[in-house]
Amino acid sequence: MIEDFPLWLSIVIVFFLLLGSGLTLIGAIGLNRAKSFYERLHMPTLGTSWGVSGIIIASIIYSTVSGHKLISHSILLAIFIIVTTPVTLMLLSRAAMQRDQSSNSTELPETMRYQKIDDSLPTPQELLEKTPSLDDFK
Repeated sequence: MIEDFPLWLSIVIVFFLLLGSGLTLIGAIGLNRAKSFYERLHMPTLGTSWGVSGIIIASIIYSTVSGHKLISHSILLAIFIIVTTPVTLMLLSRAAMQRDQSSNSTELPETMRYQKIDDSLPTPQELLEKTPSLDDFK
């Protein structure tokens, strides 16, 4: 079966496999080397999205030529990963930013401390100013 593949098609499949694997490896190395939580979010997003896309393209080409399975599975998997990975990491970063702002973490840049993320939520400084004292209850 694999012996029936033309050389040029095998080269294209291997190219996409190596491209996808390399991008995923770069994302993993970036995740390991980044210092802060916020820097670590960027690399896996790109590495996962682009890396998996390259591997799935190779899978689609192989499946189409060999005729062994439907490519709809690969396409659905690609759409799912490309859409959900950035959204998930964006929501994770917003949750971490709210947590760090409420605790005035030193991991946040100075310009981001004591800022509102959502207009409906008070800043930590406003919460401290509105905290009742014991004299208010007498």
